Amino acid sequence: MEYRRIVGDKVEEAKWKGLGVNDHWQQMKGIMMETAQDICGMTKGPCRHKETWWWNEDVAEAVRKKKIMYGKCKKENTKEARME
Repeated sequence: MEYRRIVGDKVEEAKWKGLGVNDHWQQMKGIMMETAQDICGMTKGPCRHKETWWWNEDVAEAVRKKKIMYGKCKKENTKEARME
């Protein structure tokens, strides 16, 4: 709701007359992006795999088990191996 209100206020304040379609879009995009960043914040960097705040011991253990089971399934290629 706050995002909608702030974007609405900025759109009303913007000067739209005399702008072409591309300029109009760029200004609108800027308003939306700036407001979203102000309200939600921004994670750092374009490298999406560097931020791993969610990775913990539980996740590491689940991934380790998944890799073991996948290897077993590929090696044995039986219904029993797939069902474990």
